[in-house]
Amino acid sequence: MRLGLVIDLDVCVGCHACAIACKEWNASGTTAPLTDYQPYGAEPSGVWFNRIRSYEVGEYPNNKTINFPMSCMHCEDADCVTVCPTGASYKRAEDGIVLVDQNKCMGCNYCSWACPYGARELDRESGTMKKCTLCVDRIYDLQIPIEERQPACVLTCPAHARMFGDLDDPGSAVSGVIRERGGYQLMPELGYNPTNHYLPVRKAKPIPTENLGKPGFKDKIKGIANRIVKR
Repeated sequence: MRLGLVIDLDVCVGCHACAIACKEWNASGTTAPLTDYQPYGAEPSGVWFNRIRSYEVGEYPNNKTINFPMSCMHCEDADCVTVCPTGASYKRAEDGIVLVDQNKCMGCNYCSWACPYGARELDRESGTMKKCTLCVDRIYDLQIPIEERQPACVLTCPAHARMFGDLDDPGSAVSGVIRERGGYQLMPELGYNPTNHYLPVRKAKPIPTENLGKPGFKDKIKGIANRIVKR
């Protein structure tokens, strides 16, 4: 079994609900607390397991904003585990989840330097490294209804852009959508074999640029945008 996430980049709206839900749940989870630094100051910061990067592709009027959620990829060949001198970083054999033992971590930052995805964050107050746990304390909690035994980020996503499941099971929903939509790993050339996958953005029909200055063109663009939103 290899548990992980599938994120649909065509659907994600960059609302940050996943990041907020993750922060809330893990504030009392297995690696808690998640420290905030000057939360009401001029430069607030803190420890976050999920971060959303946004960038623009294409040129107007055929441009599009891509929201790219990032967290631990729970790699099969995780260098963050290999370089850890204390054995604090480890990969669970039963489900492939990569975790950090807070009692063993000495905050040396080796794992952070080894991770190409920027998924690990040093908690300056505890002096230990912290990262996404796939809500391991939630997905195995028998006191929670079975339909809610999913990571907090998956449950809270208003656009249903996130899926969770067993990527080793070819019959699972996550494996199926990867096949159907051409899901891909991030930076596969590195050979880490990350578990998390992304679904690509669908290609939209190009908007003719020769009509940009013509009367009524703006109203036409608004109509197209409204249809996309309702899709």
